[in-house]
Amino acid sequence: MSRRTRRPQPARPTPASCPCGLPAAYDDCCGRLHRGQARATTAETLMRSRYSAFAVGDEAYLLRSHHPTTRPPGAGLDPGVRWVRLEILGTTEGSAFHTTGTVEFRAHYTEGGRAGSLHENSRFVRHEGEWVYLDGVTGD
Repeated sequence: MSRRTRRPQPARPTPASCPCGLPAAYDDCCGRLHRGQARATTAETLMRSRYSAFAVGDEAYLLRSHHPTTRPPGAGLDPGVRWVRLEILGTTEGSAFHTTGTVEFRAHYTEGGRAGSLHENSRFVRHEGEWVYLDGVTGD
């Protein structure tokens, strides 16, 4: 009897629709930012792209889009967590005309078959002309 060998699979398949919740395909939405083909034009766009990076397991993008003064050594991706939905609750500033902005959001996930959510008010700043995540306050 012969044994079949399995081909290595990516950690997470690329989704057809974008995890950020906008009505677009991942490749045309956050995927362009992850690949470096586009830049976030607002703090909310960066927030959505970072959520999508968590959903698809793109640690390099998470680190690249984090301000260098507050960037951790790793993104802390947990393969047991599946990110399922993003809600944008509010924004302040963060447009193409601002240098700072905040985005309040709730990110829904499942872990071990249990549903959960993360509520955060994130701060974003422009660094070298690009929006980056500075820090955030979590809570409910």
